[in-house]
Amino acid sequence: MHVPSIDVAILTEDRYVTPDRNDWYQAQIAREEDLVADALAALGLRVGRRSWADPDMDWSQCRCALFRSTWDYFDRYAEFSSWLDRVAGQTRLFNAAELIRWNVDKRYLGDLQDKGVSIVPTRFVARGEVVSLADIMDAQGWDEVVFKPVVSGAARLTHRVGRATLSAHEAVFARCAADENMMVQAFEPAILSTGEVSVIVIGGRTTHAIRKTPRAGDFRVQDDHGGTVHAHAPAEDERWFAEAAVAACPVAPAYARVDFVRSADGVLRLMELELVEPELFFRFHPPAAAELAHVLAEKLR
Repeated sequence: MHVPSIDVAILTEDRYVTPDRNDWYQAQIAREEDLVADALAALGLRVGRRSWADPDMDWSQCRCALFRSTWDYFDRYAEFSSWLDRVAGQTRLFNAAELIRWNVDKRYLGDLQDKGVSIVPTRFVARGEVVSLADIMDAQGWDEVVFKPVVSGAARLTHRVGRATLSAHEAVFARCAADENMMVQAFEPAILSTGEVSVIVIGGRTTHAIRKTPRAGDFRVQDDHGGTVHAHAPAEDERWFAEAAVAACPVAPAYARVDFVRSADGVLRLMELELVEPELFFRFHPPAAAELAHVLAEKLR
């Protein structure tokens, strides 16, 4: 009987296979993944870290693979997509390949809205569609927007545009829309004041939350763009909102990060539902790493 050599392969990318712990960013990645690896090992599971793009890896030699810091997938999307097709037939993936495919294209927001999840008002623009930002803003009654590709991450090609800067961004938007599917969202001013809340949901249940705020003069909340992460005790409506968004997924995810903003009118609006490789901020609540380990162990039984 064939016995895989690894129970759980923690998936990273080439840059982070051997993290430089003297670099704050890579040390943070290592700490997050160490918490998961240690929790899995404590349950008697054999753990290894592998780059998803490792050409020498035999994925049939692991019982499952857990997406973590695969943060180059959107820059190598054709290669990643082919890899996903192949590996899904060789081992179990968490989250499942079906969920990954659905979630990498942010048009999933429309699916969630159809199921009653409140999202930030969004207009999707198909590749090659001829429409200007001014047309969209006029039609929707928006004075300030953010546009970005539907397949993206780390604020790639993400621009904030107001009426005063509209003419300077039209050409950029046109070039982007000629090359790939795009999305235009109403800008939520609350991002600048109270920030974006991220609720982490493991096995369908909220474990913890954080709040991200941008640095002065910016709107991007990611810490690699100067944003700041704060501990956050989720309110009851925030827990309910996050868990309802996860429950609306086509397949139940093992883990999810639900990013949303509380608008000026008090309404919670989903910004993104991260199911592929979200940072889960275990360093703010280490027991959540143990919770994820238990969910994986249960699924492997």
